[in-house]
Amino acid sequence: MENQMPAQGALTGIRVLDLSRLLPGPFCSMILADHGADVIAIEDGTRQGEEIFFNGINRNKRHMSLNLKTGTGREIFFKLAKDADVILEGFRPGVVKRLGVDYDTVKEMNPGIVYCAITGFGQTGPMRDRVGHDVNFLSEAGILDLMGDPDRPPSIPGVQIADIAGGAMNGAIGILLALVARQATGKGQYIDISMTDGVAGFMILPHFFSQLFGRAQQRSRTMLSHRYACYNTYETSDRRYLALGAVEPVFWQRLCTLLDIEEYTPFQYDENRRDEIISRLRKIFLGNTAGHWREMLEEADVCCSIVKTLDEAMAGDLFRERGMVSDTGQAATFGVPVKLSRTPGTVRTPPEDFGQSTEEILKDLGYSREEIDKLNRDRII
Repeated sequence: MENQMPAQGALTGIRVLDLSRLLPGPFCSMILADHGADVIAIEDGTRQGEEIFFNGINRNKRHMSLNLKTGTGREIFFKLAKDADVILEGFRPGVVKRLGVDYDTVKEMNPGIVYCAITGFGQTGPMRDRVGHDVNFLSEAGILDLMGDPDRPPSIPGVQIADIAGGAMNGAIGILLALVARQATGKGQYIDISMTDGVAGFMILPHFFSQLFGRAQQRSRTMLSHRYACYNTYETSDRRYLALGAVEPVFWQRLCTLLDIEEYTPFQYDENRRDEIISRLRKIFLGNTAGHWREMLEEADVCCSIVKTLDEAMAGDLFRERGMVSDTGQAATFGVPVKLSRTPGTVRTPPEDFGQSTEEILKDLGYSREEIDKLNRDRII
């Protein structure tokens, strides 16, 4: 737990009902919860087969079990929705309509509701009903084609780029924009987030380079992906890897001087010499340890870093001093990346067990002990 917690976050007073599962939606609502929103994660108790998905993104939230396929379950949901600010869902298009908890239904009782749907391909278009996962969204956006070795199949990244950056973060941005607009108009709105749309914009530089150079960008052969020696990765003598980012000529000149290869200074982006220069740097960096090269290059103010493992990153001074490793009383987890000076986000509570706050929430809605027991018997909660 953090030692000093502000009384309020930037979103204190905002209530969010999160109907989503898996990663994109819960990650989105975690961002809101970290900054003070009262997030109630609602699931219907049918998690079977989803055990591989972790609970860490449910920190700072309350968790409620509720069967929305029943009339009584929907009645409870509508009592919550009447006073909610945001509803978040991540079902396939049309599911919330069939359940009777869609935007058009909710806004009749709460015109100010901000209703966000995160899907793979959006609510409209020829692929709206297609199933998919992160690898599919990256494929459709043209991103996966640029990942991996040039003469091998595309490599799937070890992090969920489309889920988090394309879906969760854009969802949070959309929700915040809609809340700001509501301040001016008093009205909520519907937000259609496509994870594929979200990552399509990541191709802005490859698209620019294609136009600039008059050729399509190729896997591991783009301007900023292994094409040139100045922006590349190199193995060291201790079998570690060094990431070099000497893009600007000033950094490249410093590097060449430092490594005593000043003859290559004018040929940083020379197409005829690039393979030769890369080969030369590979031999040089294999001659000493990663720590040696990092110290030397950092002292010369050249952009470089050792390629770390996740454990090394979490144990490092950078994340510790920046508050990016947080302890909620369980295993260490990542902290809050958006640093606000007056209303900072906090990691306040660990993830709840499934349905842990159900009875508390029902009591707040006025349900008696006997009514709650009946809801349990009827499998509404």
